[in-house]
Amino acid sequence: MEYYEKVGPIGEGTYGVVMKCRHKETGQIVAIKKFKESEDDLQIRKTALREVRMLKQLKNDNIVNLIEVFRRKGKLYLVFEHLDHTILEDLDKRPHGLSDDRENGTVRKVMWQLLKATDYLHSHNVIHRDIKPENILVSVNGVVKLCDFGFARTLAGPGAKYTDYVATRWYRAPELLVGDTEYGKAVDVWATGCIFAEILTGQPLFPGDTDIDQLYRIMKCLGPLTKRHMEVFLKNPLFVGVRIPEIGRTTPIESKLPNVAPDAMGWLRQCLIYDSDQRATTRQLMSHPYFQSDGFADRFEIELRQLIDMDKEREQADRVRRRKPKKQGQHYDNRNLVSRKDARQPLEDLESNAKRHADDDRQYTVSSIPPIHGAQSYSKQSYYATSTTTGPTSNYGGGNVGGAGGHREVMSRDGSMGFGLGLGGFGGLPPVAKKKVASQAISFPKIQAGYGVGGTGLMRGNVSPSPGPGLGGMQTHGYGERGTGGDD
Repeated sequence: MEYYEKVGPIGEGTYGVVMKCRHKETGQIVAIKKFKESEDDLQIRKTALREVRMLKQLKNDNIVNLIEVFRRKGKLYLVFEHLDHTILEDLDKRPHGLSDDRENGTVRKVMWQLLKATDYLHSHNVIHRDIKPENILVSVNGVVKLCDFGFARTLAGPGAKYTDYVATRWYRAPELLVGDTEYGKAVDVWATGCIFAEILTGQPLFPGDTDIDQLYRIMKCLGPLTKRHMEVFLKNPLFVGVRIPEIGRTTPIESKLPNVAPDAMGWLRQCLIYDSDQRATTRQLMSHPYFQSDGFADRFEIELRQLIDMDKEREQADRVRRRKPKKQGQHYDNRNLVSRKDARQPLEDLESNAKRHADDDRQYTVSSIPPIHGAQSYSKQSYYATSTTTGPTSNYGGGNVGGAGGHREVMSRDGSMGFGLGLGGFGGLPPVAKKKVASQAISFPKIQAGYGVGGTGLMRGNVSPSPGPGLGGMQTHGYGERGTGGDD
């Protein structure tokens, strides 16, 4: 956690706590999930590994982004992008439900994005198994992202068996409640329907206190369970001697949602079909008249793209605003960073990497350069770079660079050429320490660059350095990310 500072708590789950944190160098606000027990705990390790593997493979605008993974004192930390709030928080503020106004209401916008996320998972043969309001994040501009993939898994094929104890009870499909281990994508569809009813009314659709009570509440609305459900229920050793109470007369689900439009009610009923084979798919739900009859889907897709772009622009602006200027002669310690490169590695390799970083007592100093003023902007001068690193450091084109452990800090000054170079170490060159180099442009066929600014020029990984406009009188700081391959 040395690379992040805590801002405040976000929430707590079965396996971990989530904290709002700030990256000390970039100023980026993130959400960090800290697993409660030691990573040696088998269940914790299994859950963490599943979530990491899933999120490394699944990249979608409506799925939360995993930024990096690291270990600290035997505990695993997952670093995610931070979003403004959850649907659960919206419901807490609006006990009568969210707006379902057909033009500007939020219900269809939320459900459309949730369906897009779920459809993306299902198209990759993945089921989430824990869709609920607190796992649906919402950005400040209204972009919805599905999170918490600790229960997610890839479907193996027909006849495969899975654990039935997944999903939060109120959103659990009947096949899960009776203990069926042969289920599939339809469990996510049932949960989606329950959430739809809840955000329309502000109240949970089936708020059962126990699994039996949950089944009773469902049957009270939808009638008796199917023959398949009852067979599984009666064979389940957990329910030996247990009987579901008689439901008597059913109470139609419409009575729970009295002011819901017919097309919305029809959509909901497609989610809550008992027989999972007959339950609608995500693709069918997206094609339903509730989304398509008035052209909503096409209109909102255009709006959604704009909202996503606005989120990205906001985050970039916030990073610039929050970034802390570095002090002269500041030292940077790489000993506890296992970040981006380790996030690309299997979880099993994290421990060896953590030990390697712990043993790697490297740090470097980047000398400070005063701003260039007036006519000095065009003068050729020489500068010194001082290094205490075992990795290569270089001074080219007026840019002071230190390379260590794959993380680089760049302070650039070049009045005549208007760019600085962010150079990682690359094989074959000896370290350069306290060597004078005149301010001039030097080209290399391939240089591993992090991103940083020289003057105001932006450079990004594994490319030759690009010129940016040089501003006289400006001193800028750039941060280099870990590169890849042999150039790092």
